[in-house]
Amino acid sequence: MNEDQLSQIASRKDFHEAIRAALAQAADAGASEICLVDADFDDWPLNERAVVETLARWAASRRRLLLFAHSFDELARSAPRFAEWRRQWSHIVQCRSDPELEAQQIPSLLLVAGEVAVRLLDPVRYRGVVSGRASDQVECREAIDALLQRSVEAFPPTTLGL
Repeated sequence: MNEDQLSQIASRKDFHEAIRAALAQAADAGASEICLVDADFDDWPLNERAVVETLARWAASRRRLLLFAHSFDELARSAPRFAEWRRQWSHIVQCRSDPELEAQQIPSLLLVAGEVAVRLLDPVRYRGVVSGRASDQVECREAIDALLQRSVEAFPPTTLGL
């Protein structure tokens, strides 16, 4: 997507296609950072083999994947492929949460630094935007930075038991 492009998300299918396309763009561009923000990632296509393969293609040295969620419980259950990929790439994946926030206070967005922003503005009706505009990317970055200020580490790559 070029810098001036803006497209609408009008359905669940559009949202999933936007996520896939943004991740592919990140891999193709060699983007240094991808940020994913959602209350629980329940309705993201993160368990799809193609999405995990795209993330594997993107992952290399000096990269960072940031995930912010209210809870990662559903992601661990619904996306085992992604959870396995996350274990393998734990050195570049950072998962954060803010226990003081309610789930509905957390936006649904994907930001590929310097490339594209995907925002789901109405998660019930799957309405949102995909933008290559710098101003939209700055707005998303500011929202992510605000969430991270009081966040804590979450979703460890492995579970230790006694």
